[in-house]
Amino acid sequence: MPAALSESIAVVLQGARADGRNLLLDPEGLAVLCAMDIAVPHHLFVRSPNEIDPAAIASFPGERLVVKIVAPHTLHKTAIGGVMIIPKDPAAAVAAIDQMERRFVRQPVVGYTVNEYIPHDQSLGGQILLGMRWTDEFGPVVTLALGGADAEFLASHLAVGSGTEILSPTLHAHDGLAAVLSEKTVVQTITRHARIEGSRLVPEELADLVMKFMEFANNHMPHDVVEFEVNPLVVSDRGPVAVDVLVKLGDGSRPERSERPLARLKHLLEPRSIAIVGVSESANLGRLILDKVAAAGFPLDRTYVVKPGIERIAGVPCCPSIRELPERVDLMVLSVPARSVPEVVEEVIGTEKAESLLVVPGGIGERSGTEGVAAEIQASLRVARQTGWGGPVINGGNSMGIRSEPGHYDTTFLPNYKLRSKPARSFPLALISQSGAVAGSLASRLSALNPRYLISVGNQADLTVADYLCYLKDDPDIEVFACYVEGFRPLDGDRWLCAAAEITASGRSVVLYRSGRTTAGSSASASHTASVAGDYPITRGLALSVGAVVADSLADFYDLTRLFCCLRRKTVAGWRLGALSNAGFECVAIADNVGSFQLQNFDAETTRRLEHILRRCRIDAIVEVHNPVDLTPIMDDASFEEAIQVVLEADNIDVGIVGCVPLTGALNTLASAAGHRESVFDERSIASRMARLKTTICKPWVAVVDAGSLYDPMASLLEGHAVPTFRTADRALRVFEQYCRSMIESMGSQTTVAATPGH
Repeated sequence: MPAALSESIAVVLQGARADGRNLLLDPEGLAVLCAMDIAVPHHLFVRSPNEIDPAAIASFPGERLVVKIVAPHTLHKTAIGGVMIIPKDPAAAVAAIDQMERRFVRQPVVGYTVNEYIPHDQSLGGQILLGMRWTDEFGPVVTLALGGADAEFLASHLAVGSGTEILSPTLHAHDGLAAVLSEKTVVQTITRHARIEGSRLVPEELADLVMKFMEFANNHMPHDVVEFEVNPLVVSDRGPVAVDVLVKLGDGSRPERSERPLARLKHLLEPRSIAIVGVSESANLGRLILDKVAAAGFPLDRTYVVKPGIERIAGVPCCPSIRELPERVDLMVLSVPARSVPEVVEEVIGTEKAESLLVVPGGIGERSGTEGVAAEIQASLRVARQTGWGGPVINGGNSMGIRSEPGHYDTTFLPNYKLRSKPARSFPLALISQSGAVAGSLASRLSALNPRYLISVGNQADLTVADYLCYLKDDPDIEVFACYVEGFRPLDGDRWLCAAAEITASGRSVVLYRSGRTTAGSSASASHTASVAGDYPITRGLALSVGAVVADSLADFYDLTRLFCCLRRKTVAGWRLGALSNAGFECVAIADNVGSFQLQNFDAETTRRLEHILRRCRIDAIVEVHNPVDLTPIMDDASFEEAIQVVLEADNIDVGIVGCVPLTGALNTLASAAGHRESVFDERSIASRMARLKTTICKPWVAVVDAGSLYDPMASLLEGHAVPTFRTADRALRVFEQYCRSMIESMGSQTTVAATPGH
């Protein structure tokens, strides 16, 4: 924004502050819009009906006027009768103001505006909301939505994201913004329907308006303004016009982005030495961590226990104090009472004996009475960060620990007997979770996946979720990043988004689950912008805009993480779905839940091959070849495998779903037990055959095992061979659709026409 414009805006803001107000009056808000080169109606401000100027009224275009009260703390004037549409006549304006004076005699009304009436389209899309507000997590965000008095209703009743677009000045540049906006549902609604006398708002005009808001946000938020809303902005014969404005002022402060020495994460995630504080000779949490570190294969001669009065515990040498450690260790684990943590941190900083700390105790800075503990830690860190050494980085508190395959250590305190044995090889997955319980649950649920990193961040007393994503994004051995976030530290959401954008641009995947969802932030005002663009919608909208995948539930978070890991080497070429099952109900369920997928008719060669299989199995008289293919319970293991291969190899099939209801006696689906001769682990079983197909079929596909716990071994076998397996077809299709949409959108212009739903 040019300096002259910023100066003229500053004059308006200073005038409001001089009056002791944190909200601009309507005429002041309109003046700011004019300084931003955004059109506003002709208007006149008066303090009483006696100030009405007939000549000024006569100069207004059109045949009608809009009279509004001007009151500092009245946000929704229409709802309380503070807006009247009248004929363009000075006497009518005087009468309207007289009526409002009587109506609002007990309210602090400072005056009235008489405004030109702007004719506009009253249908959906004819009124637009353009707003911005400061968020602690992401900084300034700009909201574009369907506007008017029903903005909140429209946003809450339309499909998620279709009535609102949320943009970030950090992430969205002017170049290409019109193209980005033109693909959004809300913009398509506006540009298709908003007309007046042949005029139509086009994406380029919207992009220019949005960019003006972004430039204002970069120059004036949050020190000058924390919230700015135009609602509605309408299309007129002279272009878009802002007819109502709300501006909430900031307190003059500018947030400081805290920085951590992220290079030290190398010491934390790939330590050459580890010390543990809080280990007893008998069983306690520290001893469990020590045992797990040893079990993970970390060298005992590079492990230390800080404990006075004893030489060794479990073969590990003990040191009487941190000061007496023989070296500066890369990682120190603190399993001590929360009240002792500040003293230990201060000792580490004073002796420079650890590059990184992992703080296990919970509640620091969260529970009543621990605020002083958190403050002491922060104070010690601030001092250390000013030294040449820079101090350690701290993970936690309230951390369940970290498991690092490259670091060959595991400090998580979940007993190994509570978890399945992890696979010999690790997956290119980094799981970054604020919740240790979620990290543990995912490790248990996805036991076939052994993440390269399993990181329980805890309450982010120092290191944050964004820090880990910023550091790990440059690791070429990580292809999937799964983040469970309860809340970002100030401005860390913006850093997280920038890192996620780099990851997705490189062809890798980010899966996000954001908990703590509220309709609007606790500090947000009662404006439409705050209600439409609350905390969770902002997180969701911005994460989607950088190509991340946002899970709507924890179950989706687990399943999407699994899909991106198991199918990471597969190519989603389009939406054409090949489906088959040995149960008629499942074929119907697939057809009923097809969503964006397309059930294509098979080509002639595929049909011929399937008909041959049906004849050989003597079910051709009862089954016709169509998509989904009903293989019936008669189909045996070998023929079932052949049918899967035929369908998934078809030239006009992009992705697949294979349902196997395992109760039929024709298939080998049970674990060995008395009373039958089956073994699902036999190489001839359908599950073993499907596992082999996973390695030979280049297209992505998922399996469904719709049956009870007796068939858990079958599902586990498939999962162990990286075949994404669900227990119902409808859930499989819903999550698989979200995965495919993400992959198709990431391909952008390279996507084939078959990849567009409805084509």
